[in-house]
Amino acid sequence: MTLTDGTYRLGPSTGRLLIKTGRAGLGRRAGHDLTIEATRWSGEAVVAVGAPERSSVSVTVETGSLEVREGTGGLKALTDADRAEIKRTLADKSLLHTAKHPTITFRSTRITGTPQSFEITGELTIKGRTHPATVHGRGNDGGLLRGWATVTQSAWAIKPYTAFLGALRLADEVRVEFEVARPDPVDRPG
Repeated sequence: MTLTDGTYRLGPSTGRLLIKTGRAGLGRRAGHDLTIEATRWSGEAVVAVGAPERSSVSVTVETGSLEVREGTGGLKALTDADRAEIKRTLADKSLLHTAKHPTITFRSTRITGTPQSFEITGELTIKGRTHPATVHGRGNDGGLLRGWATVTQSAWAIKPYTAFLGALRLADEVRVEFEVARPDPVDRPG
């Protein structure tokens, strides 16, 4: 499917939204680099191929839907118990505080480029705090869109996870990646 002018629905049925963490500190060999997937999210993209300044994107992620998909590195393999503990930790007040902040939102303020190479600048809201964020993306003739953004957790009052008296900690920067394989056109009555 070639991306054309129009409005498209986004979500788990059209693609994936991943968060990738890294490790820091003296004990980084003990921990894992995590791939976490948002399993409940939705969005809308308004595409104006010839006039990207008229395009827009909005995405909402349910914070309670984050699931650990992979853990690489570390001294031992990631277990199901580890995954459950990480999910509980993500929900904690010091991280995402999912009880008080059930969603993360992104709203574009400016889009430049083409469907083959684009940049989306917008406002990212996490834990009730809004800061600018930039998404870099690429598309192909088949309609596959991929991209990424770097998020510095501490800018949103998220204290990166630590263990072993701080010897092991998650890096402050995480990478958010998306892949949309089948944008779903919104049919508008004529």
